[in-house]
Amino acid sequence: MVIVTISFLILAALPFNFSYLEFGLALFLMGVGGGMFGSPNSASIMNSVPSEDRGVASGMMYTIMNTAFTASMAIFFTIVIVGITQRFPDAMTTSLASIGAINLAPVLSNIPPTSALFSAFLGYNPVNAILGVLPASFVALIPHSTLTILTGSTWFPSTLANAFLPSLRTSFYIGALLSATAAILSALRGEKYIHENDEVEIGKKPEIKSQESEIAEKYT
Repeated sequence: MVIVTISFLILAALPFNFSYLEFGLALFLMGVGGGMFGSPNSASIMNSVPSEDRGVASGMMYTIMNTAFTASMAIFFTIVIVGITQRFPDAMTTSLASIGAINLAPVLSNIPPTSALFSAFLGYNPVNAILGVLPASFVALIPHSTLTILTGSTWFPSTLANAFLPSLRTSFYIGALLSATAAILSALRGEKYIHENDEVEIGKKPEIKSQESEIAEKYT
């Protein structure tokens, strides 16, 4: 899990216009770290219970894992959406002021954060549609150079990134913290424990007693 922690920190350090090589390396490290942790951790859990209870332990382990996967996605998107809701209006106002279109702030700042997020994911700029429903006399007051910037392919994603990246980094830092905690707890689990009914001497076949021998030993 130390490797997974490092991969989360790498993801948190990436800019919004990252290269695929950096992103692919972080995902590769995360996959390697998760694979190296998963199998030994599962074996340790199975070895900590008697053999007759391992079916129940396995069911509980995978139930917790699947629940955690689902809950993590809900927590991740909650952090991102709440962060964008708080930061997006200010980020939009600041960006519009920098290009001389502050008069559009009351209109564009009211874009729903979830719509802005999925528009950026799909490569869609909603400014064109918004300007299309505004009065023509109002749009005519906006300089042509400003309209070119607003309707381009880079302004809207860059503006959204100022509100999106802090929330995304927060979720990655939380993931790194949880991974580091898992690494510490795994290191403190102690030595390998083998139950008495699992102990078999190497090179020695287990003694198999017949039913008659067991009855004779019981009454002697």
